[in-house]
Amino acid sequence: MEYRDPIGDIIKQADAEPKQKGKRLSAEYRSMDVYQQFQKTAREQGFLPEWVKLRKKVHAALLQAETDTDMDNVNFLIRLYNQKCPSQLQKGLVTLESKTWALSNWE
Repeated sequence: MEYRDPIGDIIKQADAEPKQKGKRLSAEYRSMDVYQQFQKTAREQGFLPEWVKLRKKVHAALLQAETDTDMDNVNFLIRLYNQKCPSQLQKGLVTLESKTWALSNWE
């Protein structure tokens, strides 16, 4: 009668199978930290930070602004933008006289 070792058979079978299962993570994924990976995924899914949306609103409002009241509304949007954006990207208020320069600055 031959002796069978069921536990030993399971271990041998597990050793014969490949250890890693699933797809390998890309080198790009492994090179990023968690926050960078989140930003990349969010960008790919179409997410825009609030301050980027405000920048687009300011540009659209500048295109339509023709009076001082319109410029007050634009400056209100600029103040909101400055509160939400990174400090390096904050911008100054505009007037009707500086509208042409501001349009190129807000593209």
